[in-house]
Amino acid sequence: MSFFQAYKMAIKSIKANKGRSFLTMLGVIIGVASVISAVAFAQGSTKSITDSIQKLGTNLIQITITGRNSNRDMSYDDLKKFAEENSDVIAATAPQSSTSAKVKYGSTNMDTTIIATSPEYENIKNVHVTQGRFLLDFDLEYRQNVALVGTAVVNELFENRNPIGEKIKINGQIFKVVGILEERADGATRSDDDQIIIPVTSSRMVMKTSSIRNFAVEATSADKVDAAMESLKAFLLDIYKNENAFRVFDQSQMLETLNDVTSSMMIVLGGIAAISLIVGGIGIMNIMLVSVTERTKEIGIRKAIGAKRKNILTQFIIEATVVTGMGGIIGILLGFSIIKFVIGGLDLVPPVYSIPWALIAFGISLLVGIIFGLFPAYKAASLKPIEALRTE
Repeated sequence: MSFFQAYKMAIKSIKANKGRSFLTMLGVIIGVASVISAVAFAQGSTKSITDSIQKLGTNLIQITITGRNSNRDMSYDDLKKFAEENSDVIAATAPQSSTSAKVKYGSTNMDTTIIATSPEYENIKNVHVTQGRFLLDFDLEYRQNVALVGTAVVNELFENRNPIGEKIKINGQIFKVVGILEERADGATRSDDDQIIIPVTSSRMVMKTSSIRNFAVEATSADKVDAAMESLKAFLLDIYKNENAFRVFDQSQMLETLNDVTSSMMIVLGGIAAISLIVGGIGIMNIMLVSVTERTKEIGIRKAIGAKRKNILTQFIIEATVVTGMGGIIGILLGFSIIKFVIGGLDLVPPVYSIPWALIAFGISLLVGIIFGLFPAYKAASLKPIEALRTE
C-alpha cells in the first residue's frame, strides 16, 4: 500500500469521527494559540518600552542611588554644580523622584504618578506642554506649588473643563495647575499620560522624603556619553566611597537589560504554553488508543488480506500527524486572531506577529503528534490477524 493510500484511509477515518477528532486536536489548538499569543505579548511589551527609550535619544544617562554614605547623600545642587564644571561632556541634569499619590479636584479624586523634577527635565526627557508652561527656575527657587498634568489626569478630574489655573490637592497639599503635558498614549490611564510633574523643591510633603534617588543626565552628544559616564562614576565614588552604592547606565545598557529580561520572559511564557501542547499530545494518544481498540477487527481483516505491519503503522501515524497538523493550523489562526482583536484591539501592547514563533509552535505540534501517535500505531501494527478477527 502506497503512502497516498494510507493518507486517504487516515483522512477517511478522521472524517468518520469528526467530533472525536476535534476534541483530539483541541489541546493542540489551545497550545499553539497560547504560545503565539504569549510570545506576541512579550514582544509587544518589549517594543513599547524600547520605542519609549529610543525616543529619549542616544545621549541620555541615568543615575540610580542604591546605597548611602555615612556622612552625606548627593543632592541635586551637588550634581548641578558638577555638571556646570564639566559642561564639555554634560549638557544638563534633572532629578526625578516619583511616587504614587491621591489627587483631588473638587469632589473627584484619582490615584496617579507624581514626578518631582526641574526645568531641565523638559529637554532631557523630551516632555513638553501643549497648554500653559513648563517648570521654571523661579518655581524651584521659591518653592512654588505648581503642577503640570497629563491628559489622563485632565480627562479624569476636569472632564471638559480647562485645568489651567485650577487648584488640586496632591496627598493633601494644594498645587496650582500651570500646564498640560503633551499627549503620548492617547490619554490612557497607567501610561505616560497618567502623571503629574511638580518642582522637586516643593515635593517633600508629597514624597514624604527629601532624598533623591534618581537623576537624568544629558551628555553633550552621543560620542561624549562614555566620557560623561566615567566622570559621573568618579564623582559619585568620591561621595559614596563604594561603587555598589550607585548605578550609572546609558540607553544601550537599558536596552540590553530589557532584551535579557524579555528573552527570559519569552522562554518562561513559551514553556508554560508548551505544556498545553504536551497535554494535547497525551489526549491524542488516549484517543488513538481508543481508536485502535474500536478498529481491532478492521485491522485484523486488513492484515489477513495482505496489509503489512508498516502499512498499519504508517496509517495510524498519519492520522495522528494530520490531526495535530490541522490543530496547529487552527491554533495559528486563533493565535493571530488573539493578537489582532485582544492584544491589539484592547490596546494592551503593540501587536507583533512573529512568523518564526508560529512556525516553531506548528513544528512542535507536528512533533507531538508523531511522538504520541507512535505508541498507538505500534500497538495497532503489532496485533496478530487471528486475535484481531476474534475480537467482538
